Amino acid sequence: MTPAGHQTPPQHTPSRHAPELRAAARHLGRRRFLTVTGAAAALAFATNLPTAGVAGAAELDAAKITDDPFTLGVASGDPQPGSVLLWTRLAPVPFEADSGLPQQRVPVQWELAHDAKFRRIARRGTTAAHPEFHHTVHVEVTGLDADRVFYYRFRTGSWISETGRTRTAPATGAGVAGLTLAAVSCQAYHDGYFTAYKHLAEDDVDVVFHLGDYLYEYAVNSVGGARNYTDRTLPDVFNRETITLEDYRLRYALYKTDPDLRAAHAAHPFVVTWDDHETENNYADDIPENDVPPEEFLLRRAAAYRAYWENQPLRRPQQPEGPDMQLYRRLRWGRLAQFDILDTRQYRTNQANGDGWKTPTPESEAESQTLPGLAQERWLTDGWKQSSALWNVVPQQVVFARRNHATPGNTTRSMDSWDGYPASRERLLKGAEAAGVENLMVLTGDVHVSYGFDIKRDFDNQNSRTMGTEVVATSISSGQNGAAQPPNWAGYLAANPHMKHYNGQRGYVTVALGQGAANVDFKTVNAVTTPGAPITTAASFVTEVGDQGLKPA
Repeated sequence: MTPAGHQTPPQHTPSRHAPELRAAARHLGRRRFLTVTGAAAALAFATNLPTAGVAGAAELDAAKITDDPFTLGVASGDPQPGSVLLWTRLAPVPFEADSGLPQQRVPVQWELAHDAKFRRIARRGTTAAHPEFHHTVHVEVTGLDADRVFYYRFRTGSWISETGRTRTAPATGAGVAGLTLAAVSCQAYHDGYFTAYKHLAEDDVDVVFHLGDYLYEYAVNSVGGARNYTDRTLPDVFNRETITLEDYRLRYALYKTDPDLRAAHAAHPFVVTWDDHETENNYADDIPENDVPPEEFLLRRAAAYRAYWENQPLRRPQQPEGPDMQLYRRLRWGRLAQFDILDTRQYRTNQANGDGWKTPTPESEAESQTLPGLAQERWLTDGWKQSSALWNVVPQQVVFARRNHATPGNTTRSMDSWDGYPASRERLLKGAEAAGVENLMVLTGDVHVSYGFDIKRDFDNQNSRTMGTEVVATSISSGQNGAAQPPNWAGYLAANPHMKHYNGQRGYVTVALGQGAANVDFKTVNAVTTPGAPITTAASFVTEVGDQGLKPA
């Protein structure tokens, strides 16, 4: 049964190669896979594993756990009116493949309270951390009051986790005065410290939207890349690209040991969606970046998707099946906001003309080109037709608005963004127009800079209707320190009159949605290659209900 406030999308029609390739991904033999990839842990993910609660592993006596198992922190996600999702993973030795635990299930107690000292318990229970899911825990707590803040923690044996703070969403039809969200993206561990998360943990927001590139598949050397550790040495298991399930699981362990990321997860519920690097750079559906047979790439995708679900605060409908995972979904915040969270990687047609900035061609402008897939396009536009929310917000991955090149006369555009799929974008703009959507906001990541755009009905005509706003969150660390005004800053703004903001530093963005307007604050840090940089509000804007477009606040 789907909890109130959450709409499970229709099952997506698999890709054109789906039946044969997905069968291959599930049944490709171990000897063949080892031969063609050299991977050490081949098929742990190639078959459907038991769902939580039915696995048959023997139970471990938790009293035998002698080291802190909560090294990766706690998290919560996808708040609903009467429900919260709580997450943790047991990992006494997080940088080892087995995390320091035997292949036995471990009983884990959880508590949800109205207060941080746990004097007023709202719910408590016991679940099992199964070895099949790398001893991760996903607890869906139901029957709660709507629009409430809660505190939670886990315990096993003599160990107690840190305390997390989460909340339920308002009732579906409730009037809501306001909501403050944060949007984050792109956190390459090897590019610097997650300092922005330290500040976000202390910020007053209701929910955080992670818009993709939670981790990167690239190797991380012994000094942590640009972090340049002098007080620790990372093991060699990270100094290789992620390919296997073990690789991806270990990489999540590396990221989740970061204290600033742990603090942000403990402070706020997250709503997550992926981009490309959680699997492989610039992949499209079953087509990898490099010349690898699709059936082999689907094995890698299955590993990445499984590790993603295991390590994120996601609910049961998002649990993957082999190389497929239903990630796009809908959340509501009373009558104030509807959030349509997109997946623009799993179903896209291949990037036309290759990746990067290329001159548009009939291939890139063809009606058949789709970024979210046709089924997801229909799901989104149908959801707009049925929406009664004041704000319709679309958290997704790549830049939606037109971006003309900063150099005069250069007609290239990004093939990896919506500019490479203009027919797909036009279908959504027509859908929003037909549905009467008046206050549209798109949340975007990917590009390692912050932008603010007016979404024009016709980007070739700046006098056309402004249908909404696009808020692009810069990276947490990807791209290293960045600059407030990158070299193409003036040219970019001149070439794109609908671009109202551009900043190249690291950080995050907050959006306060209200009954009369939304206030947007772009927050930046001046360095990530050294820890401890202060946070600054680089720019603030407002977009008014019924009068879309970003104006300086």
